[in-house]
Amino acid sequence: MKRDALGNSRSTTDEALLANALLGGGLPSEAELHLWEAGLSYHLDAVAEKHLRDAEALAPGHAAVLIGLYRFYFYKGRLVEALEIAKRCLTKAAEENNLAADWRKVTAGDAAFGLYENILPRFYLFTLKGYAYLQMRLGHIEEGRLAVLKLLELDPTDKIGAKVLLGVLERIGQDDD
Repeated sequence: MKRDALGNSRSTTDEALLANALLGGGLPSEAELHLWEAGLSYHLDAVAEKHLRDAEALAPGHAAVLIGLYRFYFYKGRLVEALEIAKRCLTKAAEENNLAADWRKVTAGDAAFGLYENILPRFYLFTLKGYAYLQMRLGHIEEGRLAVLKLLELDPTDKIGAKVLLGVLERIGQDDD
């Protein structure tokens, strides 16, 4: 039995249930249908977005819906909206991992970040990576840099590839050959 940040016990079964929910478990079938339809109508922006928003209305805050929204906005180049969803995903990932709401306060010992097979900590790391990337793309370089450095603190073996973002930051302002 593990204890979370609030001292509550959490069993391996509880963690498996959370991971299942993260992967789509507990998603109402109608919301799942809307996610499916959004994928099928991806080329029709308004139609796909309506399906995503309908899924969100049916399952507000569900990770599968948030990830669908994030991917839609990201791949459509709607980076401001993608960043807003990334922030919501970061909040969700912090809650699911019993971490501080402010990513700046999270430490490497707060979760099993070093074990890539642990889906909930990995969800947190990938969410923070998306947040960092979007901050950089939107010109918020220092915020992006801080998030990348936090990623490397949490994942010093760099299983999620934060050093790639660090390399981009280090090349800012240099001439391309």
